[in-house]
Amino acid sequence: MSKHFETEAIRNQIERSQFQEHTTPMYVTSSFVFDDAEDMRASFTEEKIKNIYSRYSNPNNTEFIQKVMQMEGAEDGFAFATGMAAIYSTFAALLSSGDHIVSARSIFGSTHTLFTQYFPKWNIETSYFDINNPSEIESLIQPSTKILYAESPTNPGVDIIDLELLGKIAKKHNILLIIDNCFATPYIQQPIKYGADLVVHSATKLMDGQGRVLGGIVVGKSELIREIYLFSRNTGPALAPFNAWVLSKSLETLAVRVDRHCESAFAIAKALESHSAVSKVKYPFLKSHPQYEIAKKQMKLGGNIIAIEVKGGIEAGRKFLNAIKMCSLSANLGDTRTIVTHPASTTHSKLSEEERLAAGITPGLVRISVGLEHVNDILEDVVQALNS
Repeated sequence: MSKHFETEAIRNQIERSQFQEHTTPMYVTSSFVFDDAEDMRASFTEEKIKNIYSRYSNPNNTEFIQKVMQMEGAEDGFAFATGMAAIYSTFAALLSSGDHIVSARSIFGSTHTLFTQYFPKWNIETSYFDINNPSEIESLIQPSTKILYAESPTNPGVDIIDLELLGKIAKKHNILLIIDNCFATPYIQQPIKYGADLVVHSATKLMDGQGRVLGGIVVGKSELIREIYLFSRNTGPALAPFNAWVLSKSLETLAVRVDRHCESAFAIAKALESHSAVSKVKYPFLKSHPQYEIAKKQMKLGGNIIAIEVKGGIEAGRKFLNAIKMCSLSANLGDTRTIVTHPASTTHSKLSEEERLAAGITPGLVRISVGLEHVNDILEDVVQALNS
């Protein structure tokens, strides 16, 4: 029987133990035992699929992975200690010296650092394309290009990339398409439908949604996940069983939480468009958004992130943060608590001004991660800070 997203998120559980528990227990164990020498041999040679060691697999991790696979329409997956562990391990497992990446310029700061400071040490180069000019992507593809990579919506400017277009380009040039779907979650969009080979998430954000644990996950084609699994099995970035248990439980409420996040974010974005201290508001489901039509095509809802441009540049951005009373000043997002960030002076301050502008991070850009407080209380705090 075909079930809806919300039902699968709740009812997709691993097999119950002999105790017939209603909800999956935590398997806080480093290792597992074997019946005899043959059982142990067959498990290590993978003739028998069995838990061996929690760095390789654990029942809690398995349940979390299976839920995300179901949500994204993926064949397989692997879970990690953090979102950045997922991103690094995915690229490290699939790339070799001499390979080339084509990436959107508007990406998470730590991913940018990987591409520009660490991968070049191993002779892996990256070429960036402007998210507002996707027609340049094909001109950047080289014989050595292995991966096409993007986030959509982007961090922090909430720009939207046409996933269908990226899928067609990747297929045409026989390269892998990897999409960071963290801002949207699989409830809002499923990049695999548009041709993505792999989808990566920082589960720390909306998947957990309550600022409790770190986690990451990659799902997609089984043959690619196999390579990532083998790399990760040997390098050790696996997700802890406790965090996996928390994240699996969190997915049961993902739909209802994201519905509320998006409803409030849309209302706040519309209200801020007319504020005199704001020169621009970017939210995917506002008709003023440059990629509004693409967002409506591939996204169910607009997400919980709003980007506003505060008049007055970096100093105005700092003053806005200092005037906030209820909302949190934090590096996280996707929390029950509304979080405001000024990227130019915080998360992306280590980039040069030229690099920030190229990534769409203007001096007065403020990112608002809309939480689950009452929408009027969130708006009141943001407006009073702008008025100050």
